[in-house]
Amino acid sequence: MTRTRVRHCCEACGAEAPKWLGRCPDCGTWGSLVEAVAPTARAATPSVVPGAAVPLASVGTDPGARRPSGVGELDRVLAGGFVPGSVTLLGGEPGIGKSTLLLQSLAAMAAAGARCLLVSAEESPEQVRLRAERLGPLPGELLVLAETSLPYVLAHAETIAPDVLAVDSIQMVADPDSPGVPGSVSQVRDCAQRLVRYAKERDVATVLVGHVTKEGTLAGPRVLEHVVDTVLSFDGDRHHALRFLRARKHRFGPTDELGLLEMRADGLASVPDASAIFLADRREGSAGSVVAPVLEGTRPLLVEVQALVAASSAAMPRRAAQALDASRLAMLLAVLARRAGVDLGMHDVYSSVAGGVRVQETGVDLALVLALVSAHLDRPVADDTVVLGEVGLGGEVRQVPHTARRLAEAARLGFRRAIVPTSTADVSGLTLTRVPDVTTALTPLGPLAQ
Repeated sequence: MTRTRVRHCCEACGAEAPKWLGRCPDCGTWGSLVEAVAPTARAATPSVVPGAAVPLASVGTDPGARRPSGVGELDRVLAGGFVPGSVTLLGGEPGIGKSTLLLQSLAAMAAAGARCLLVSAEESPEQVRLRAERLGPLPGELLVLAETSLPYVLAHAETIAPDVLAVDSIQMVADPDSPGVPGSVSQVRDCAQRLVRYAKERDVATVLVGHVTKEGTLAGPRVLEHVVDTVLSFDGDRHHALRFLRARKHRFGPTDELGLLEMRADGLASVPDASAIFLADRREGSAGSVVAPVLEGTRPLLVEVQALVAASSAAMPRRAAQALDASRLAMLLAVLARRAGVDLGMHDVYSSVAGGVRVQETGVDLALVLALVSAHLDRPVADDTVVLGEVGLGGEVRQVPHTARRLAEAARLGFRRAIVPTSTADVSGLTLTRVPDVTTALTPLGPLAQ
């Protein structure tokens, strides 16, 4: 017996409601709930089980031979390349370079002998050709199809039998049998599920390009992220050349790797030495500037933590944190006032990380504290010094993971001194100044000494 169930879905976040509401109860968007009718059926219990349970110990762990993408930083994030039958969702802001990264990767795989099909739902084949000519030679195994109807896309894929299928973008593809307009919750969900089913049945590595909302999250229902195997986030400042590639979800590898690419006239180029780029324009002898070694996945990076402190006449002085955790900045200001006697309550405080990389880890706590005091006293930290450590509420300086790897990167780039927690082991090439707490780090024996 089959019945129909009327439900209302939010076109912004995919949340469901039993009745129509003027405002979505989850995301707060006005006028986003639309009616969707979904059939529900009471299926009888099958008499024949199609599959048999097997011991977990007998299940193989090899997901299959990975296909390198041809872009080194993309392979780093994917732990070697695309897995046959996997579905990857690539999201990012408009104009950030998603289509360029996808086309560059498809061209490299096609040049290596893979049969690749690019479904361009937003651009014509001529537009795709113009972009491809900037990237290098055009391999014959790279096919392009300008189509927005999902049945036609799947029909062409069945005929061509590609090794890699890419859809740019999933929000522009529509299924005539599904309700809603292209880009709606029901269309995005149904199209993604059918493409996932095709990828699993034909063992085709599939890449879906997705739009993001103004808050930076992937547009469409949350189920879009759940049905795919990998979710990649491609971001960066459009006014700078650096781009950052991260895996928010990856069923075939770790999710803590960071890919760094540079946008050039001939496409995206991998950045092998990111620390040198982040510190290339650093001004020596500048107060409020401290270098801190951070860790993105297995890659150590040296970034410049900057601070600016200025007297304020406002009742509520401004606190601004760019590429840093604002709540962490507020906590460190409280620790400085209570534990070290440095009260910046009547000052405007600005902090940032130069270069555009966003740092969320606590390993930059001590560097940010020293940058704040350096800016406040207008006394620079020594140029050959890096600072590493987490600051606790009691003002103590704590150890952070993989300290030796971070400090080795600093020594490679020519730094000679480091301000570190007391439990840090010696590192070749660096003179360590071990501090137990914030107060000790700010003494004349510390980096603020003349």
